[in-house]
Amino acid sequence: MTVPIPALEGRGMTMSDQLARHARKTPDATALRFEGTGRSYGELDERVTRLARALQQRGVGTGDRIAVLALNGMETWEAYLAGVRLGAIVVPVNFRLVADEVAYVLSDSGAVALVVDTALAEVGAKACEQAPVATTLTIGGDYEEALAAAGTEPLGIVVDEAEPAFVMYTSGTTGRPKGAVLTHRNLLMHVFSQMTHLGWDPADRVAAPGAPLFHIAGLAGGLPPLLVGGTNVIMRSGAFSPVNTLDMIERERISSIFLVPAMWAAVVAVPGIAERDLSCLRRVSWGAAPASTTLLRTLIDTFPQAEVVTAFGQTECSPVTCFLRGEDSVRKIGSVGTPMLNVEVRVVDEAMQDVPQGEVGEIVYRSPMVMKEYWGRPDETAIAFDGGWFHSGDLVRQDEDGYFFVVDRKKDMIISGGENIYCAEVEDVLAAHPKVGEVALIGVPDVRYGEAPLAVVAPRDADDPPTAEELAAWCREKLARYKNPREYSIVGALPRNPSGKVLKTSLRQEHSAGSLVAEPAV
Repeated sequence: MTVPIPALEGRGMTMSDQLARHARKTPDATALRFEGTGRSYGELDERVTRLARALQQRGVGTGDRIAVLALNGMETWEAYLAGVRLGAIVVPVNFRLVADEVAYVLSDSGAVALVVDTALAEVGAKACEQAPVATTLTIGGDYEEALAAAGTEPLGIVVDEAEPAFVMYTSGTTGRPKGAVLTHRNLLMHVFSQMTHLGWDPADRVAAPGAPLFHIAGLAGGLPPLLVGGTNVIMRSGAFSPVNTLDMIERERISSIFLVPAMWAAVVAVPGIAERDLSCLRRVSWGAAPASTTLLRTLIDTFPQAEVVTAFGQTECSPVTCFLRGEDSVRKIGSVGTPMLNVEVRVVDEAMQDVPQGEVGEIVYRSPMVMKEYWGRPDETAIAFDGGWFHSGDLVRQDEDGYFFVVDRKKDMIISGGENIYCAEVEDVLAAHPKVGEVALIGVPDVRYGEAPLAVVAPRDADDPPTAEELAAWCREKLARYKNPREYSIVGALPRNPSGKVLKTSLRQEHSAGSLVAEPAV
């Protein structure tokens, strides 16, 4: 199949341009795989053009925001690439959110269109009652009809690499999600730098980023194969199966895969793993939560031909800033590694002065991968870039070999199973319960998730305290399940210092278990 090259002028290469390039050069090569089915580059390119035209016919134009509320699947990538091709700005929406939370994202981003999965259509419809959008396409509904009715002629839209490509929502200390604006250049520089830093070669062509596609790890993880004309293997949303994951690695001949530590622990424990043909694996990576020395050593022993890589970063940085590789994963256990190519770092105090090596300070970044801004929040953007460097909110120390260790977070955040849970947001919800006087959310160690949220609650009326069951039911109605506290502890009062600040360090020391384990988040 020969596709004519449109006579356009522009700067840089977007994700859409990369797709079109491979569709012209290797149209029959496999671009996407999902549960035994796939899309070639030629097929994917045509469907992306059709979807972009369908959205354009419905009034979506350059610079407009297209929200995508979908489970992992090939159509999710089609929606992302179609938005990019149209010159619009894509807004991935966490499919675990409840309708009120989705409505906030739609409203804050000013989304004019919503691409939604059939399984999430009810949530999407309820969200649109509060934050209406001009048009909706439902995957599994009118989506295919819209594509069939649209044309395949190139759109003729020039998209500059400096323009926004995605708005990725990430919560802040205030509890209100902020949209990190990532440009085409941010994402392309990230994939270029990552592949150069890690030493990708022609054999690294089949990747499986085991993260939700609404998450920056899922988005950025799919870009290396797109860049080289390789294959992005999409993992199904929902209950994780270590056996199915090994089956997938063997069947698809995956060369690089990312999973969170809890997933890896389940994979390496599968009986008979040593008898499987996993010779295709060249890189196994992990991040988003702590991993034990035992797990890291097991990974190295189980996959001797593969490099074990730790990835550290945050959404605003597209996302990786540091890597920890190979034997260093064990030798420097607890470290987040050293900076990736094209990432400059400092460790500073409150006055933006460098702290001596070995002392604790905030790690700040300067990089072409750092976001452009927070969407519609100039004041918070200015704070984030105070002094000309991006402030991560992570407190770290650097050892004598130049490796960084995170010791705390300035932002009050819990990382549970790879998901960020911001205390202020959950505390605000619980504080609205009529029986709650005051509340503090803390993270406690959890074997499965690395860290789990525990809510310490002081009742409004000591004679009529809330039960853990009541609080769990309250949170289930108002928060995505992964944000729900897994444990509750009812106390007389929260400990405070002389200035009135809650002493969360004391609470972490005193509360290693609660009075009830709520239903687990998914």
